[in-house]
Amino acid sequence: MKTQTEKANAFKQLHESGCFVFPNPWDVGSARILAGLGFKALATTSQGFANAIGVQDYQITRDQKLDHCRELCAGTDLPVAADLENGYGHSPETCAETIRLAAEAGLIGGSIEDYNPEADAIYTIAEAADRVRAAVEAANAQPFPFLITARSENHLRGITDLKDTIARLQAFQEAGAHVLYAPFLPSLEAIKTVLSEIDRPLNVLGPAPAGHTVSQLEAIGVRRVSLGSALHTTILGALVSAGEELMETGSFGFLKHMLPGARRDALLEAGTP
Repeated sequence: MKTQTEKANAFKQLHESGCFVFPNPWDVGSARILAGLGFKALATTSQGFANAIGVQDYQITRDQKLDHCRELCAGTDLPVAADLENGYGHSPETCAETIRLAAEAGLIGGSIEDYNPEADAIYTIAEAADRVRAAVEAANAQPFPFLITARSENHLRGITDLKDTIARLQAFQEAGAHVLYAPFLPSLEAIKTVLSEIDRPLNVLGPAPAGHTVSQLEAIGVRRVSLGSALHTTILGALVSAGEELMETGSFGFLKHMLPGARRDALLEAGTP
């Protein structure tokens, strides 16, 4: 089993050149299958984990999330970073405490977003930057590299002001964020514009705008592509489709999409530390 420091150093190195895909498992089994497929690092999915235990996004407590992260980190040799939502509190001090607890849970990175779910509003740039700054200070105090990803939630929340999004990312950069992220940037041109205005690695949410591929994102300078809840939602789609077929026709056509048992077992074995 790799040490947390070894995982952290490997994760940091992934951000130094090229572009890597950063898929999001929702339990240890999916994490091991993704590891067995050859991915180099994993991210938690806030919505995927919430739905997997029967609740909606933003209904998970910090303790629940950290217990989940602890299981993932112990269950795979890959670096695991977490979607830490808004740091599970409004104050910079709470964000810093969340990062310290995340490091204790075995994580080597985490994201802090500028969305306040209780008010359904975006924090001001100054408030958001202060929260990122506190998270970065807590991360930099760890005895290994712990990467803070600072998220501007504008486009995810229906605010299409790219200039404001860039101003936020620049403020997070000045606050020390190691990686920057703005989910749902609307086009490849928008991503290019963001990249021209920042000097930190940029994470892009897949699927990319207009169906662009990872290689096309890499060509313009994107360092990292995460999937959010996309993998888990795809699984849910297959589950609902199979259930509807059974309910409506009593047939079993969905079985043609099953993962063969030998392949499943081989991937689980390959992904087990």
